[in-house]
Amino acid sequence: MPLPLENATIQGSGYIAEVIRTSRRKTASIKVTEGVVSVVVPESLPLEKIQSLLNKKQRWIKEKLALQKHVISSKPKEFVSGEAFSYLGRNYRLKVIDGAYPDIKLYQGRFVVSVRDKTVNNSGAIKQLIIRWFKQRAESKLIEKTARYSKIIGVNPVSVGVKTFQSRWGSCSNKGDILYNWKIVMAPNRIVDYVVVHELCHILHHDHSPQFWKSVERYFPDYLECKEWLKLNGKGLDI
Repeated sequence: MPLPLENATIQGSGYIAEVIRTSRRKTASIKVTEGVVSVVVPESLPLEKIQSLLNKKQRWIKEKLALQKHVISSKPKEFVSGEAFSYLGRNYRLKVIDGAYPDIKLYQGRFVVSVRDKTVNNSGAIKQLIIRWFKQRAESKLIEKTARYSKIIGVNPVSVGVKTFQSRWGSCSNKGDILYNWKIVMAPNRIVDYVVVHELCHILHHDHSPQFWKSVERYFPDYLECKEWLKLNGKGLDI
């Protein structure tokens, strides 16, 4: 059976829009911020109407994404307050503060990093703190997702872990050991789900044969859209 959505998302043409429902809004609005599309809507607005709004704004969204993709790719991170980092498809601003020791936490919608002296260049240390945070969260999140979807698919991976891959999002050994690229948790939740299902289906078929893709489609009907999203946006998932 198809896998359930964890959060409300809508598949667009080459992007995934996150639906943010709030009781404080009477009208819908679309935001494109640093390559991430979100639509803020009243709590009761049906998904069909949200989809219609996105369809009408398709050209505008693509233009914004193209422009921001160019800006983001040409501007390397400096690891200073105000920069944004994506976790599960949502952008969180960085806030650097003075502290007794180097630390990082996700607090009230921000990555709060403490350093001993923020008046000096701490970019290297801050980058390492952020990477360590992402690796830790990626491991726990991917272990959780793998356990949940293993029950649906009916497979039992031997082990689950994360590592840094240069050109792939995961791997599955013949014995059933699964490794994920920790950077995938920068992508929207639905994309992460697809990668998990992809690797779990390799326990059934240790190749990319038609039978393998049929298995992926059985549990993830919109896998082609997710595959295309990764093709278009995967290079941007980096710190």
